[in-house]
Amino acid sequence: MPAAISGVQQARGARRLRNGLVLMGLLTLAMAGVQAADDIVVLKGSTGAGQGKHIVLISGDQEYRSEETITQLAKILAHRHGFTCTVLYTVDPQTGTINPNIGNIPGLNALEHADLMVIFTRFLNLPDEQMQHIVTYLARGKPVVGLRTATHAFNIPKDRKYHKYSWNYNGEDYAGGFGKQVLGETWVAHHGAHGKEGTRGRIAPGQEKHPILRGIGDGEIFGPTDVYTVRLPLPGDSLPLVLGEVTATLQPDSPAVRGKKNDPMMPIAWVKTYRGEKGATGRVFTTTMGASQDFANEATRRLIVNACFWAVGLEDKIPPKTDVTVVGTFTPSPFRFKSPKEWQPGVKPADLFRP
Repeated sequence: MPAAISGVQQARGARRLRNGLVLMGLLTLAMAGVQAADDIVVLKGSTGAGQGKHIVLISGDQEYRSEETITQLAKILAHRHGFTCTVLYTVDPQTGTINPNIGNIPGLNALEHADLMVIFTRFLNLPDEQMQHIVTYLARGKPVVGLRTATHAFNIPKDRKYHKYSWNYNGEDYAGGFGKQVLGETWVAHHGAHGKEGTRGRIAPGQEKHPILRGIGDGEIFGPTDVYTVRLPLPGDSLPLVLGEVTATLQPDSPAVRGKKNDPMMPIAWVKTYRGEKGATGRVFTTTMGASQDFANEATRRLIVNACFWAVGLEDKIPPKTDVTVVGTFTPSPFRFKSPKEWQPGVKPADLFRP
């Protein structure tokens, strides 16, 4: 378990966070090892294979409750495995509450000290000064784990400095933007029937012994979100690990849909590398699953947690069956778009970590 942090240093903690010292001088919450200053949360890992590694997890989608997935993922990584996790959200600057319809993610300067970026955003238009932290991280060729809508993480207008990272950028120098160039695919389409057909994970032939799949059986991964379309073959050195079997209903015991939707099956989890502008090569894991309802499935949680180990080079530390027991309570909300009023009055990031 993470060690408790004592002392209340709100003002100084906030200044230091903004200077990149994300692990010092923070307002302590009631839960041991949880620190928060304003709209940034840090979970201080202490013991476990991930000790000494810093993961920055970024939430910001409007449909699939990334704020729920990212919160619980950070808790598991920190409390079960010792990673220190900085957890960031799209925050309304007027209220300090979470609202993914607003392109504002405070604390991205934490990427300066990160060993891994986990991203689950959708069509965000972030200010240049915030995008700069992501661009700098990628230029260094650092590891990335992308969940669900991260394939279309950004929607930046053509007249903006970082337009090329947008999901629909069509220039030859960075076609398909961040999604295509780093994760391996941008937004294409729904392959399964959205809200009607679910996804069962089938181990890709020959990948049964891949470390990310350790402790996961064929067909154990399941989620009620549908399979996304990807263009085959995936680019570069992409290696599909899990294929998505489209199911007739949203229930785990549902039979597979017959016909072309499962012939061939679309990859729903793969690994690859990308080269940063400074020449370094970084590991990438992408899954088109990851909604909070998907994350309720134990095998899906294990897939993503194992991927974090692998991304930072700790694949030899992945146990036969990684502990992905939920920390605290986890009651995922059904995926859907909320109306603007439903995000108000809302919750602040620190509220998600109170016992």
